Amino acid sequence: MTKVLAKFPSRGQVRSKTRKILIKTVLFLKKYVKTVAHLAHSSMNRFDYQRVNRDVYDNMATAQNPLCRPATDAELANPLQTVDAAGWLGKSIAGKQVLCLAAGGGRQSSLYAAAGAEVTVIDISPAMLELDRRVAAQRNFSLRVFETTMEDLSMLAASSFDIVIHPVSTCYVPDIGKVFQQVARVTRPGGVYVSQHKQPGSLQASTDRHPDGGYRIEHRYYRDNPVPPPKQMTKNTGRLRESGAIEYLHRWEQIIGGMCQSGFVIEALSEPRHDQAGPSSPFADRASFVAPYVRIKARRIANPINAPGGNRDSTPKLIL
Repeated sequence: MTKVLAKFPSRGQVRSKTRKILIKTVLFLKKYVKTVAHLAHSSMNRFDYQRVNRDVYDNMATAQNPLCRPATDAELANPLQTVDAAGWLGKSIAGKQVLCLAAGGGRQSSLYAAAGAEVTVIDISPAMLELDRRVAAQRNFSLRVFETTMEDLSMLAASSFDIVIHPVSTCYVPDIGKVFQQVARVTRPGGVYVSQHKQPGSLQASTDRHPDGGYRIEHRYYRDNPVPPPKQMTKNTGRLRESGAIEYLHRWEQIIGGMCQSGFVIEALSEPRHDQAGPSSPFADRASFVAPYVRIKARRIANPINAPGGNRDSTPKLIL
């Protein structure tokens, strides 16, 4: 009778098999952690983007970020020229009801108040609004201040503003259409809505040059989820993407089309130049390839065809 002896693997075979198991385990854990982080990030974006972005701007205000610095004496000496070099608002806004939307920080409100407007400020960040209160007290300006999101202007009366000024901020909300509907509700017929946005192409592109030269499209254009944060924060990245903020890309059809569908007509559009600071500026270098912002002037029409109650059967008329 033949005795069968158990065959044990050699030490080398054991080490090799253990190494393979460890590698597979590490790869699995990396994939698992990445998946969990992505799901957590998506969930946070969907439900807590307001809280996160509020905290970001609270911290920016506390740190005296350049975006949170008040207007200078020289700027306040000629306020309308400072805020409206293009002349979109006319020769005077004295006595006009102006809403500075998502525009806390003490700069916008003081400039429009200095130009003679009756100013209301909306912002989600209490720290930013505190800067408005401080500047108003120092300059003896009268302001109304509300802490709320740009998606909810329910505390404001319908058709109560002649002008709505909206600096770059729509990138912080997932549904830009809700914002335009709120703005349309509080803007008087014939009123002006001046807004500035991050261009979708800029949010798609890399923030810094690649080693092989130029800038690359890194993110999808058609997307509902937030734009992924930069892989690393650089001086240039800090000017293009607010650190820690949750940002959404809005397509041109959502920006321009959304305004039109909410009851506005587009009267003017400009792409502010940021490419003239010299070749030593990384921000200017990128801006020479990818325009970072777009500025839009829209006017509220009295009875938009697409609005509830609008005359959908009316035909365009040529008025001579």
